[in-house]
Amino acid sequence: MTTEKIATYSAQLDKSQIEKLYSTLKNQGYTFTEHEHMIWKASRPGLGISVYKSMKTVIQGKETQDFVLFTLEPEILQKASLGYEKILLKQPDETPFTPHIGIDESGKGDFFGPLVIGAVFVDNESSDILARIGVKDSKEIKNDKKMTEISDKIKQIVKGKYSIVAIGNEAYNRLYSNIRNLNRMLAWGHARALENLLAKEINCTSAISDQFGDKRLIQNALLEKGKKIELIQKTKAESDIAVAAASIIARAEFVRRMDKLSEEIKMQLPKGANARVKEIALKIVEHSGEEKLKLLSKTHFKTYAEIIAVHQEQQAKTIKRQK
Repeated sequence: MTTEKIATYSAQLDKSQIEKLYSTLKNQGYTFTEHEHMIWKASRPGLGISVYKSMKTVIQGKETQDFVLFTLEPEILQKASLGYEKILLKQPDETPFTPHIGIDESGKGDFFGPLVIGAVFVDNESSDILARIGVKDSKEIKNDKKMTEISDKIKQIVKGKYSIVAIGNEAYNRLYSNIRNLNRMLAWGHARALENLLAKEINCTSAISDQFGDKRLIQNALLEKGKKIELIQKTKAESDIAVAAASIIARAEFVRRMDKLSEEIKMQLPKGANARVKEIALKIVEHSGEEKLKLLSKTHFKTYAEIIAVHQEQQAKTIKRQK
């Protein structure tokens, strides 16, 4: 299970470390104030950093863990000191860690953009390091830049033992029109990602993914190497560190491809399937036509039919006024 994030942390710094910390925080726009018994206190929403005259430094707030992992340790302390045994993503049964593959997807609920499936092999060594850099379910990471940074670190830590399968919208819509079942599409993508990773001659006997349908869907789509793997499906699989790592690299690739599509059409494509998505989708149809929308979206979404209906109604009204 995943333990709660730490909200307070303290460390004894020396003079040079305090000076470096001050410079780092100043560059990041922290607000500094003076307090009794303190050299200074820096703050921003979600985080407060107090440096006492004894040089003891206390960090408090909901952003404490991320600050320690991504700023204090690598830039100031230059060593890992946070109690990682407190934040390590344990397997639900608390049994000793066993090397395995984690699989997860991104883009399933997004109207625009591709479906991306990631698979990552994690062993004992890499699992510890991944926990240290704060690997967690991608849905908990709200900043795209941070997502990309962590994804790049994951790829280095696992030494290339990962695979990504990205199904662009044109291929996605073609596959869906043939399969007519999202779970079968997901199973096909999971199987391909798993097979591609196993082709790297990884010594692995099990793989974990989220529960999205009968696991026989994936098993039936596997080839020779994949059929030798024990496939485990469970709810909230992102609590497993290998699945969490897979979710991050899949989401980072999804974001990268969304940015590329946005650049191509010179319009920022929003994520999800909300009102803003409908607004942008209608603009695309009005400016570039229905075929262009097909190349950017998942046409089996209810949103697609709604946008086409609105556009056709607008066209009909325009024609009527012109008569």
